[in-house]
Amino acid sequence: MGTTCRACRSAPILNLSRLECGAAPCTHATTVTMPSFKLTFNGNKRFRLSESPTLPLRNSDMKSPPSRFLLTRRRCTRLLAGVVIVCLFLFIPRTKTVPSWLQEKSYAERHSLPPLYEQYHDYERHLPQHNLSLPFPEGRDAKFLWAANHVISSGWGNAMQELVMNAVLAHATKRAFVFDNFTWERNGPDYSTYNGKLIPSRIPLSAIISGPIIGSSLPLRDVAPRAVSKEYFKKVCPNPTVIDSWEVNEHLRLDHNVPALKIFEKWVEKLNNIDDPCVEIKEESYQLFEIWLFGSKRILSMWPILSRSPILKDFSWSPLILQAYADNAHLFTPTTSSFRFLPSFMRPSNRPPTPTTLHDVHPIVKSIDMDPVTGLLALHVRRGDFAGHCSHLANWSADWNGFNQFSALPDRFKVPTDGGWGVTSEANTNMYFKACLPTIEQIVEKVQEVLADQRRLYGPAKELKRVYVMTNGDVEWLQQLKEALMRVKKWEAVATSRDLKLSWEAKPVAQAVDMLIGQRAQVLIGNGFSSLTSNIVMLRQLGDVPPEDTRFW
Repeated sequence: MGTTCRACRSAPILNLSRLECGAAPCTHATTVTMPSFKLTFNGNKRFRLSESPTLPLRNSDMKSPPSRFLLTRRRCTRLLAGVVIVCLFLFIPRTKTVPSWLQEKSYAERHSLPPLYEQYHDYERHLPQHNLSLPFPEGRDAKFLWAANHVISSGWGNAMQELVMNAVLAHATKRAFVFDNFTWERNGPDYSTYNGKLIPSRIPLSAIISGPIIGSSLPLRDVAPRAVSKEYFKKVCPNPTVIDSWEVNEHLRLDHNVPALKIFEKWVEKLNNIDDPCVEIKEESYQLFEIWLFGSKRILSMWPILSRSPILKDFSWSPLILQAYADNAHLFTPTTSSFRFLPSFMRPSNRPPTPTTLHDVHPIVKSIDMDPVTGLLALHVRRGDFAGHCSHLANWSADWNGFNQFSALPDRFKVPTDGGWGVTSEANTNMYFKACLPTIEQIVEKVQEVLADQRRLYGPAKELKRVYVMTNGDVEWLQQLKEALMRVKKWEAVATSRDLKLSWEAKPVAQAVDMLIGQRAQVLIGNGFSSLTSNIVMLRQLGDVPPEDTRFW
């Protein structure tokens, strides 16, 4: 039959180098021994065009009667067209970038259950610091802090805020932070039920975050050991010193006049006075840092320490989250061109690099290095189960989460003084619901207010052009919201969490994808009562986002 196209490797092609039409059989013709168009039309003697109406093959192929092997010009054209189509069809899938969610679609369709992240667990199990022969401050010289009482059965927002504080405490006492899974149930079956749907009971942290919290290297000259997994801690510390948090927190935890910093310092002092390298906080005791701290201004006293700690400065989202962001970037970033083919250092600031592996604890894009996505307005709009939560907040006269109360932020919430302890007035309830569960009309009103403020502050230079809604709202309600927002102005796009195309493994951690989008938005309108919003605000403050670009309902 002749030669084979080296690029396609599967399309046998005739020796067409002497065909009168002179065209290459596929787009890879320059890689095989065939004439280019340039050689043909330059009249190269070896490929001189024949004057005959038929195109003979090489003499070596002329063993059968000539009438069976002669090609007319029309047949030649059809043959060439067919071969080109076959080559292009075989070539395109080798070069086209296919989003990970699409690559996994058929894989996910074969799985009726959520992922269990076995490969992530295995990766964490084999971190290099899990080695007793390592030099100081690791190996046999390492000290550990394992908070066995960490929060469970809560959303990622609540888990993350406590996780950061515990890791910063371990680092401050020069102990390896012992990390665990993002846990719904500690010891039960692999799956739990939430809102009538199955969810993984335990998700490895490396599926959500990267950085020192889960074992990446610390800065040079930092004498604290790297974080280790709970499994490794249990292996090397079979008999740890167990402390009940009540020993330190008894008279501090509920005292509104005691800042979080004081509780933190008490724990630093307590841990530094323990010689045992293996310390465990009793599982049945209260968390070291509880919702009463995170839900008030008390936590702000920790900001000078948090903002300087490598635990937070080197925080990064996991490769899985960054990949999901990159796969959906067309929903909330400019669509004029694609930059994915460029090296990471050449990409515009609103395109984080696409990770090459989904298993890496080292920070890929640190929060302090992230620039805002120009023109993006992110809205955090909670629905569903949050209605009951908002009613509870109203009845108990709750305040915004602490990190939503940085003094430089323009929006404030005034806690009513005529309610609390389980009862409140109708006026107070309406005030809470406007800030906690706003209606479509109230959302539109706030967006219009923010647009006017942005024009006053920046003029047309920083015009908001796209909207992304972080939400658990149902599709029908969100469609009504989209239509209402489009009447405010002619946005380039309005997208929501429901529009994300996520891989099988990314779906259970979709909240983190939303957080990354909210973190990078030029302007955020968040929910002051939400821990998810407060973590985003914390990361935006860390990244020096102008405070006037962080707003609340």
